[in-house]
Amino acid sequence: MRTMLVERFGVEPRVVEVPAPECPPTGAIVRVRATGVCRSDWHAWNGHDTSVRLPLVPGHEFAGVVEEVGGAVTRFRPGERVTAPFVYACGTCPQCLAGDQQVCSRQQQPGFTLAGSFADLVVVLEADLNLVALPDMLGFAEAAGLGCRFATAYRAAVTRAAVAEGDWVAVHGCGGVGLSAIVVARAAGARVVAVDVSADALAAAERLGAIAVPAGDAAVAGIRTITDGGAQVSLDCFGSASTCRASIASLRPRGRHVQVGLLLGEDATPSLPMGDVIARELDILGSHGMAAHEYPAMLEAIASGRLSPALILGRTIGFDELGAALVEMSDPARGAGMTVAVWE
Repeated sequence: MRTMLVERFGVEPRVVEVPAPECPPTGAIVRVRATGVCRSDWHAWNGHDTSVRLPLVPGHEFAGVVEEVGGAVTRFRPGERVTAPFVYACGTCPQCLAGDQQVCSRQQQPGFTLAGSFADLVVVLEADLNLVALPDMLGFAEAAGLGCRFATAYRAAVTRAAVAEGDWVAVHGCGGVGLSAIVVARAAGARVVAVDVSADALAAAERLGAIAVPAGDAAVAGIRTITDGGAQVSLDCFGSASTCRASIASLRPRGRHVQVGLLLGEDATPSLPMGDVIARELDILGSHGMAAHEYPAMLEAIASGRLSPALILGRTIGFDELGAALVEMSDPARGAGMTVAVWE
């Protein structure tokens, strides 16, 4: 099968033919039909994540068709259309037993600790626990974002932040997860202010119903003016020390900051205004994907038309363009929306 192999951090990966993977007894092999190119992939490619070892096959948000299942798998069969969360949960640790598979203490992640979906075939561990069946009305390109960006934004806004009708929500970073957060928040009846350095990203945010504010020194003041004192909810969907601090500063008293974007490398331990957190009784929350058992509510909202992952799609590319797409993510002012590679 073809893989897009990273052999040196920060160097464009190349297409390499490798043997097809073996199917674990409790796992499945999925034939990839579409995979997203995510900022988390960019972090892995740059070596920002200490869990990553080379050589690496990136890719963690995919949709496809079950090719093979292990002998112990009972819930899925070859030919089914599926996706999976980017956290492969073990199912037996205390977190998994409590229903919190997204923070499994023994988790594995495709594209980070395992070979990922920049390949014709990808292995899914503990298939009965981690695979998610896709409704027929959802295309593979739209479904690719459910493994990470759309599902992550859904849980961050709905479960962690409890966005409610009439809330002001500030979204810092309008890539795939940020645009997804706008879609989810607007569907919940919230008013959204979106911040980004890219004019294209801000234009996309405006098309989704957000008020656009260019990133910069005046962004926080602009948000506080628009929202008459600060947002009830602010999400850092980019992941940097500066966007994290700006998100917290955008809140009104008793507001809720949700850290969605990864903070890695030199941004891993940012200084935060904890005095303001205490004085204004702010909530600081993290959000790490979404467990497979939480997908049905999101999929029902998609099937009913209340949510549409198609709204965040930017461009579609071919398999051979995946390496160049990773390199292009080094430019924060790149075009808007989620880039998806689609298999012919």
